[in-house]
Amino acid sequence: MLKFRLVLVFSFIALFSFAQKGKIDGIVLDAVSKEPVPFANVVVAGTQIGASTDIDGKFTIKEVPFGYQKLEVSVVGYERKITNDVYVTQNQSPYIEINLNKTSTQLKEVTITSSAFDKPAESPVSLQTIGVEEIERNPGSNRDVSRVIQSLPGVTSTPSFRNDILIRGGAPNENQFYIDGVETPVINHFQTQGSSGGPVGILNANLLQKVNLYTGAFPSNRGGALSSVLEIEQKEGNKEALHLRGNIGASEVGLAVDGPIGEKTTYNISARQSYLQFLFQALRLPFLPTFNDGQFKIKHKFNEKNQITFVGLGAIDQFRLNESVNDGLDPNDPDDAETIEENNYTLGNIPINEQYNYTIGAVYKHFEENSFQTVVVSRNALNNSAYKYQDNDESDPSKKILDYNSTESENKMRFENTIRKNSWKVNMGVNLENARYTNSTFDRIATPQGSITRNFESDLTVNKYGIFGQISRPVLNARLDLSFGFRLDGNDYNSEMQNPLNQFSPRFSASYSLTDRWSINFNTGRYHQLPAYTALGFSNSDGTLINKERLKYIQSDHVVAGVQYNPDSKTKITVEGFYKFYRQYPFSLSDSISLANLGADFGVIGNGPIASTNKGRAYGAEFLIQRKAKKGLFGILSYTYVRSEFQDVNGDYVPSSWDAKHILTLTAGKKFKNNWQVGLKWRFVGGLPYTPYDVQASALKENWNVRGAGLPDYSRLNERRLSNFQQLDLRVDKTWYFKKWSLNLYFDIQNAYNFKAEQQDNFNVEQNANGEPVTDPNDPSRYELYRIDNEAGTVLPTLGVIFDI
Repeated sequence: MLKFRLVLVFSFIALFSFAQKGKIDGIVLDAVSKEPVPFANVVVAGTQIGASTDIDGKFTIKEVPFGYQKLEVSVVGYERKITNDVYVTQNQSPYIEINLNKTSTQLKEVTITSSAFDKPAESPVSLQTIGVEEIERNPGSNRDVSRVIQSLPGVTSTPSFRNDILIRGGAPNENQFYIDGVETPVINHFQTQGSSGGPVGILNANLLQKVNLYTGAFPSNRGGALSSVLEIEQKEGNKEALHLRGNIGASEVGLAVDGPIGEKTTYNISARQSYLQFLFQALRLPFLPTFNDGQFKIKHKFNEKNQITFVGLGAIDQFRLNESVNDGLDPNDPDDAETIEENNYTLGNIPINEQYNYTIGAVYKHFEENSFQTVVVSRNALNNSAYKYQDNDESDPSKKILDYNSTESENKMRFENTIRKNSWKVNMGVNLENARYTNSTFDRIATPQGSITRNFESDLTVNKYGIFGQISRPVLNARLDLSFGFRLDGNDYNSEMQNPLNQFSPRFSASYSLTDRWSINFNTGRYHQLPAYTALGFSNSDGTLINKERLKYIQSDHVVAGVQYNPDSKTKITVEGFYKFYRQYPFSLSDSISLANLGADFGVIGNGPIASTNKGRAYGAEFLIQRKAKKGLFGILSYTYVRSEFQDVNGDYVPSSWDAKHILTLTAGKKFKNNWQVGLKWRFVGGLPYTPYDVQASALKENWNVRGAGLPDYSRLNERRLSNFQQLDLRVDKTWYFKKWSLNLYFDIQNAYNFKAEQQDNFNVEQNANGEPVTDPNDPSRYELYRIDNEAGTVLPTLGVIFDI
């Protein structure tokens, strides 16, 4: 019956749709000087539909098929280029600015061809690019960038519902994010402080244009990354008319509006409201999250040589417990009894958490004949609060377990000068930053010896500074691209960090073109990252920063080498090997564990006594076949073999929590006639290591009363391993184009064959008939515990709607 109704709805809508074609307007400019490029040939990729630019570099292409299209641009003296996706409908005629780079003054012996894949001289390896259509229609990702990139090589996915980005065996705190050039520390709702993951992304796909993921070979103007840099490019607003896009997805409803403000300014603004709390309540889950977020981009052109862009991103996250979750359940029914047991366990250990965060920034660019200057000014802030009472009894102050409130704020300025002359490319600049961190903590913590209490307040201000440069040039008749870069970073936290020479970070890249299709690529570099503010600002009860003389920048040395083969302009095949060696990694003195093993759980990472004494290594190989949409078929097949090891308390290397060994992902899609599209994503990840619980320490009454969960036995760090994880996601899209609007309906199924992923077993306390905890008959200081099997995975179908007006 449901199938019949869906077919009826789709057929009814089809009666009002019609086949028609639209147009694309745009301008072709020199990437450096911003001078118009006349008489360039611009065609819709894969077709004969096109136009030439006029004397002012402008063009109009008519009779363009509806949907996502790419443009291919060629003109003498410039590199051929394939653009990002643009979306064409009856009511939306996109305006696209295409920037071309001049060709080398030397003539290449190999043929110059356009490609849908970027390979800059600074990063000839470990760079993957995904366009807006791949973001919009990636199966099982709910249009969330953090989930979409799990299709790419080196990215570990987990069976949990979190968005932790785990790259080549690195921890989730080792990543940096940029939106239109503005550094953006927080991109997830309910983010783990001191790390980067959370359950749902903040970025709205309605505003996104392209994403670059660097898993190595980071450009020198992107500091603070150890495992990856994620560069996000947003769409510009429509220059001609108001445009609206709305969506209803798996967890939220959203609306985006873009259009012109006069002749020189465009805007693109979005807002989203979640309805997860209603869904979770209907599913009888013990917690009810709510989130709201907003995002904007405003671009103003003073003239052809000067422009400024304003960007912003913010979120408000609220979380409460569903204490009536078990109402109406029958404890004598086996299924209900299992649900009650799981709900009570969660209610016993999860705190109530609220967050808000924002990033705002301005990017000013001035263009000259052979150079352009960029000034970026921004501010970001995160407020994180959480509290918990034993038995969730807020009426009794003596039962308070946790009362945490912390803020992080940063004011940043970065200046860059980019010069392109003849075959040389030079980028150099400086960055300055003022950061403030405050923390008020009352926390009762479980330890193998019993519970302890941390009660302190801290207020930390840190001033940071850096200088960077990168120079690139082709040689050997432009067959060999060479690039050398460096960074110097420092701050006034302590004397070790104050000297930027201690954080000297050189890097070198080379790419040799064997033919027009084959190339050999290499990069090596040293990268530094400041430890989290939670570690920098941890203090004792009198406000003394006890980690101040023990912390240093984290250091990571990378070596990456590989081969790339491009059978055609839309297909890429790569093989890469990588090695990363870590020094000065933060090590918890209270838990005797490297922080490299933490970060993929809720809470706070690094809020304790820490020393920069740990070492680690990650190494492996990657294989990738990526095909952009060609004849309706597109896909990514990637395999990564990775090993990740960090020292334990004895200085021995043991597998880290991200030692997946094998990561295999297949993402594929096919476009059919009448605007139908189907896609699938299948993932296989080797079982991750985990640390077993210390059952005796967990059972201590004073520990269980404050933790409500098992206590890891870090003397047995990661000595066990979960079973392998796999998952199949499916998606079907159908789009209708009407006279004034368009409609996209999609049906998405996560975990289509209901794979049950093994998780670490939990423990809970036995209760008597009155619901009171049972004391161990052999030890009155302990409760009697029992084991709870723990699995993750269920079929999650979603019917989504996207409309454009």
